[in-house]
Amino acid sequence: MRGRTRWGDLAARLLTWRALVRAPIWLYRLRIGFLLGQRMLLLEHRGRRSGVARYTVLEVIDRPRPGRYVVAAGFGHRAQWCRNVLADPRVRISVGFRREVPARAVPLSRADVEATLARYAELHPGAWSVLGPTLQSALDAPLSELPMFELCPDQSCFAS
Repeated sequence: MRGRTRWGDLAARLLTWRALVRAPIWLYRLRIGFLLGQRMLLLEHRGRRSGVARYTVLEVIDRPRPGRYVVAAGFGHRAQWCRNVLADPRVRISVGFRREVPARAVPLSRADVEATLARYAELHPGAWSVLGPTLQSALDAPLSELPMFELCPDQSCFAS
């Protein structure tokens, strides 16, 4: 896994533009989020203090089993959605044609994070060549410290 690059730094800076990052939410609100395919999902979570519904669109890093999705907090524990799901793991997800599915956000262990990133890099080398340096720039810590969560439908969260 490579270190920081100029392109990674640029991509990390672009991710700080709120309007740019939040634009895909409108696709889901307009009920056309399926246009983003299976590699993106809308995560609905609750504010840890306010209890108000919050939304963020995330890339699906892995699908370990049918109906389960792994996502990463690219800004680490600074990401508000990450802090919110750590406080209350009950979420709803919309991905593809599936809308507002109740699920739980289960944090991955450090070993699982490393294995997931290695698998992603192997399966998507082109995307990883941009994503890896971007995550490294945004996180400013070893990638093994990247918070990742497995999102699983409520009925299957504790069955493995």
